[in-house]
Amino acid sequence: MHTFILHLFDYCNAVILLYFIVTNFVYMVLMLICLYTVTLHSKFASRTAVAEYLDSPVTPPVALLVPAFNEQDAVISTVVSLMQLNYPEKEIIVIDDGSTDRTLPNLIEHFQLLPMDFIYRPTLGCKSPEAFYYSHRYPELLVISKQNGGKSDALNCGINMSRSPYFCTVDADTVIERDALVRLMAPVINSNVNTIVSGGVVRIANGCTLENGELKNIDLPKTWIERCQIVEYIRTFMFGRPGWNSLNATFIASGAFCLLHRESAIGAGGFSTDTVTEDIDIIASLHEYMRKKKWDYRMVFTTDPVCWTEAPDSIKTLAPQRRRWQMGLVQTVMKHNKMIMSPRYGLLGMLGMPFHAYVEAIGCLVEAMGTILIPFSFLVGAMPVTLFLLIMGLAVGYGTLFSLGSVLLEEATLRRYPKARHLMILVWYAIIENFGYRQMITFIRAQGVVRYFLGVRTWEQVAHRGITRLTTVKQG
Repeated sequence: MHTFILHLFDYCNAVILLYFIVTNFVYMVLMLICLYTVTLHSKFASRTAVAEYLDSPVTPPVALLVPAFNEQDAVISTVVSLMQLNYPEKEIIVIDDGSTDRTLPNLIEHFQLLPMDFIYRPTLGCKSPEAFYYSHRYPELLVISKQNGGKSDALNCGINMSRSPYFCTVDADTVIERDALVRLMAPVINSNVNTIVSGGVVRIANGCTLENGELKNIDLPKTWIERCQIVEYIRTFMFGRPGWNSLNATFIASGAFCLLHRESAIGAGGFSTDTVTEDIDIIASLHEYMRKKKWDYRMVFTTDPVCWTEAPDSIKTLAPQRRRWQMGLVQTVMKHNKMIMSPRYGLLGMLGMPFHAYVEAIGCLVEAMGTILIPFSFLVGAMPVTLFLLIMGLAVGYGTLFSLGSVLLEEATLRRYPKARHLMILVWYAIIENFGYRQMITFIRAQGVVRYFLGVRTWEQVAHRGITRLTTVKQG
């Protein structure tokens, strides 16, 4: 029996070691790619004036879709920030998804909206609008009131109502930088291939001060949980997604700030309600739709369009968010599993999908097991010191390297944090987040995977209190 247990430990440790070697190798390749592509794009963006796109007759109109459910404290600031965007022609459509708080009354009062009759064509299936609100003082703004049907349902309603060839999804607690939308559209304008998705960078606004729909003071939050999330977001958006973009294998684009081609999205069936992460699912659906039609297309990710969003400020609110994200990722890769190892989808099918399915989606189970098993094996003498140090180096050392590299790359290109102390704090948290925070996130993500296999499909609501919001002056 003792021999059997030792062999079992050896087998499990070998699997964990192989997992960390493969995972860190792929991450290292992605980071090397990003060091080149992000720097190259930063130089290109610095030489390209935003005015070139603002004055260009080929810059297409964009519909900004804002699904809102119980966002009374954030939605006004978000809409004001959208009104202030530097963009030649845009429509702002807020879809109140059956809020039970003052989301709709606050919008009506602040923007002096009146009920209006509009022609509505239900191209995509969703719950029908109950009322439309409009004001001649703010002609670009339209507010739709409908029964609660979920975020996907609300977005489909907004797509049905939009008139522009492109639409941009915007979370109701998000603030977009003034030039971000035109920078998000720039790859679409410059491409000679139909670009159907353009994703941007999401930054955490906790600790910042928002006044009149604009970030007036960029600062870091006080708590460790929020600062660790900032490092995590920087790592994701500075080398994860740019790396897959360089390989033409984009699979994830954040729904907080993402531009999509309306006709293609409708052809793909719009946003599905059978996953809890509609932004991942629509990307996979678009890949399948475009490949089925055999049409040339591109999905791009660039690092200069930036939006700021609120993040959970406690473990109590962070855990349900990450469980939902992880469960949604598993749902999506299972739903679109025919793309895995399929040459028909190029590098996305042969590399991107397997990595997202076996490492990003369910790999957290291996990481969680390793977090417990590796120290235990070492303590009971079932693992030699050299192997223990090797696995710890792969798990912690490489994680620290990736985080530090991402923070320094962000400072060298975007430079959104204005003070030297901001950089020093982020460098410090790039180190210490590997000792406690990442292990905690691993176990939370593992819970999301377990919940999926147990058949749990509920959406866990997350409360936000991250941005200091000063009184907004009415526009007009």
